[in-house]
Amino acid sequence: MYLDKGVKAVVALGGNAFNKPGEPINQDTHLKNVDTAARIISRMVDEGYRVVVTHGNGPQVGFLAELQRDKPAFMLDALNAATQGLLGYLLVSAIDRYLGTGRSVAVVTRVEVDCGDPAFKNPTKYIGPLYHEREAEELSKRYGWHFRQDPRGGWRRVVPSPTPRRIIELEAVRRLSDAGYVVVAAGGGGVPTCNGQGVEGVVDKDLAAALLATELGADLLLILTDVDGVYINYRKPNQRRLGIVHVDELERYYAEGHFPPGSMGPKVLAAIEFIKRGGRRAAIGALEEGYEVFRGLRGTQVVL
Repeated sequence: MYLDKGVKAVVALGGNAFNKPGEPINQDTHLKNVDTAARIISRMVDEGYRVVVTHGNGPQVGFLAELQRDKPAFMLDALNAATQGLLGYLLVSAIDRYLGTGRSVAVVTRVEVDCGDPAFKNPTKYIGPLYHEREAEELSKRYGWHFRQDPRGGWRRVVPSPTPRRIIELEAVRRLSDAGYVVVAAGGGGVPTCNGQGVEGVVDKDLAAALLATELGADLLLILTDVDGVYINYRKPNQRRLGIVHVDELERYYAEGHFPPGSMGPKVLAAIEFIKRGGRRAAIGALEEGYEVFRGLRGTQVVL
């Protein structure tokens, strides 16, 4: 199974790989949707690529948080690990249908963060269900949780989003990939840990994917999401999708504020960091066009 000359790629899947907006969160829906990603990944492997896959888990963590709405039995780090196992299982099952049983493996992954990261003093990442203001006040007193008003109405819990520093299971992922397995790792950005302990927070999944790709020495970072590329002046009369873009130009657009922090911003920053750390190409595009984005025919292609 060992691939002697395989090119390394990290594929970062957005939440739409499992659950599209408005769809119920259940196993049937996830199995149907994940087939699209599995077909793309299997084609890449057939063409000689060693593929490591990361994915989002926001809706699934939110679903589990809703189930323990008022009396949490498990903390956020455990919910992250649980969804890594769940979604990893669905992904490897779908990939194996195309490549053969036992060709892929999921690794529950921890990511080291700095205990002094400023994010811990300024929680901004929304998680879990909406609450009435009185509920939020009671939970804040009971558990020390932080809440902010959600733009959709009501109050939601916010948690820190620290910068990923090191993939703890990196060597295991590397050895499995070098042995020819498709590895699913760092789901949901990985479980954030500091001083060897899991912490209440969420690592941005795209920044974790960029770090994983860099540490593995990958040639390609492929970010598949629900839009067909990176736009400047998005949703304005003069909007323009970027095709092939050099990293310095993209970095300038990022500094000018073209990419919102809650959506395209982290994906663009991940692409910039990956290329500046030695990656050959980063590509951002729609999941449904994933193979064409991989081939460089669609989406936004970021190069040095």
